[in-house]
Amino acid sequence: MRVTASWITSPAATRVMSMFSDAGEEAFFVGGCVRNSLMKVPVSDLDVSTSVRPERVMSLAKACGLNAIPTGIEHGTVTVVVDGEPFEITTFRKDVETDGRRAVVAFSDRLEDDAHRRDFTMNALYARADGTIVDPLEGLADLEARRVRFIDDANQRIREDYLRILRFFRFHAWYGDDEAGLDPEGLAACAQNVEGLSQLSKERIGAELIKLLSASEPDRALAAMDHAGVLNALLPGATTKAFFLLTTFEQSVDPVVRLAALGQFDVAELLRLSKQQTRQYDTLRAYVECDKSIREIAYREGKKMALDVAALRAAFFEQSMDASLSAEIEKAAKAKFPVSAQDLLADFSGPALGTILRNLERAWIESGFRLTYEDLMKKAERDGSV
Repeated sequence: MRVTASWITSPAATRVMSMFSDAGEEAFFVGGCVRNSLMKVPVSDLDVSTSVRPERVMSLAKACGLNAIPTGIEHGTVTVVVDGEPFEITTFRKDVETDGRRAVVAFSDRLEDDAHRRDFTMNALYARADGTIVDPLEGLADLEARRVRFIDDANQRIREDYLRILRFFRFHAWYGDDEAGLDPEGLAACAQNVEGLSQLSKERIGAELIKLLSASEPDRALAAMDHAGVLNALLPGATTKAFFLLTTFEQSVDPVVRLAALGQFDVAELLRLSKQQTRQYDTLRAYVECDKSIREIAYREGKKMALDVAALRAAFFEQSMDASLSAEIEKAAKAKFPVSAQDLLADFSGPALGTILRNLERAWIESGFRLTYEDLMKKAERDGSV
């Protein structure tokens, strides 16, 4: 079997692989680029694995006129940039010691050693420069069955890095066969090692959870994650009921909206999300629980926020979404309040000005934005210092 994707014959990829072959060395594409190409899904990163030591990789790149960056040279990784495209090149390694968060590794000359230290069989697939697949651990069979399976002993793989628990569910959400279900041995190992999640940094947990929730249909993976006790270990009190309803209402995949459907949490503390993601989550939760109308949310926050809040409310309260809601939100998001403070300065000032302006805006929103400038000015005159 061969990788036939266009990236493997691109000028940049060819230059990187020629850098090794011209020096009598061997190198392989590995991991996600091979896996995704065989599954006919987009490829983002091009990783290369080789027996060549990192210092020699740097020398080979320099001799070929390529820019080499020692991004993780102490761990065997050098990033070679060709025409602006980065290739992460890592020397074959084998684990010497692990503590559940990081590993002490030694360089190796054997591809098999490198394969055995990876997490899942579908990630231990290698491709030569001509696309020929090298499959040392029978990962092709698992890939074709869309089966996410740990390499060798699942418990041992997890105890080398407890983040692999989350990766197990994330990879099933993205690549697994829902009808076949999750690999029983892997699922049992995840449930048995839940306590190890406490060793992980909040940033790593948050990043992995966001990736899982970004899958188009993560329902089966999330349900298994909940059943195994993993979800509540990360987000105490989380419940999936509203989440499963949300996926029938959502307009598009947004991992933060889906996170909001799982419950109320201090995401800044538990997941260390970005400031933007934290702000989005907190705003969603606040609007779900308040009594502001969807039209007011659309007017103040825009179309997307209003649609997301509407979907969340429908999920939490187990209600349907009105078919006309989208048009109403569209109208509200474009609405412009016709009265300004300048218009009222002749009759109001100080706190009274702010009060009357807020009351006029509220009346305008409640009217469905139908009140005109003239209507509102008459109301201001009539209401006085309301």
